[in-house]
Amino acid sequence: MRGIFVTGTDTDVGKTYVATLLAAQLVKNSIRVIPKKPIESGCQNKDSKIIPADATALKQAATYEGDLSDVCAYRFVAALSPVRAARMENQKITIRQLDQACKYTGDGFALIEGAGGFYSPLAADGLNADLAEALQLPVLLVANDRLGCINQILLTVEAISNRGLQLVAIVLNAKESQENSDMNNEEDLREYIDTPIYAISHTQNNNDVIEDLGNYLLSL
Repeated sequence: MRGIFVTGTDTDVGKTYVATLLAAQLVKNSIRVIPKKPIESGCQNKDSKIIPADATALKQAATYEGDLSDVCAYRFVAALSPVRAARMENQKITIRQLDQACKYTGDGFALIEGAGGFYSPLAADGLNADLAEALQLPVLLVANDRLGCINQILLTVEAISNRGLQLVAIVLNAKESQENSDMNNEEDLREYIDTPIYAISHTQNNNDVIEDLGNYLLSL
């Protein structure tokens, strides 16, 4: 497989936001993007259909012509960890099942998004980290660019390294406007790690940064 595994330092840090921007950029470069969010909880139940919002956004951004079930094989309504949400519906999903759900045929760039943080429970027998290890894809780490994120980032970077995985880049995703103009997590992080860091903001145009990130990933 060619692609990346998108993970976060925590839940709700903007993994899907970053992944959709990246998917759209890769499509602009005439790359066939294979979006995958193999398991998603907190889905909506509309007319007896379980709709995964994150997987739907990925599918649209990648202009993927396959079925939504190809993007997200396992969907659950409860807004809890996928493990507990599955248990509430008397289902037991394994890392092997999620690994198989990420496979695809033909050429393409797999953009696979986990659920929650790197060490968040994902399946009955493992964490996001276990799926990343099974896939053996480079890892893109997303963090909410806020006060205190450096601790979370460095802990996650160490965890990724301990799994023998390649961390290709870190995305600092400023979900809210910065209250302290003196804070500069990107600059501070560079004192501790050599991994490429990309900073984006929900209040600014991120096209140039995402284009740089996309080109960098394609050069690996």
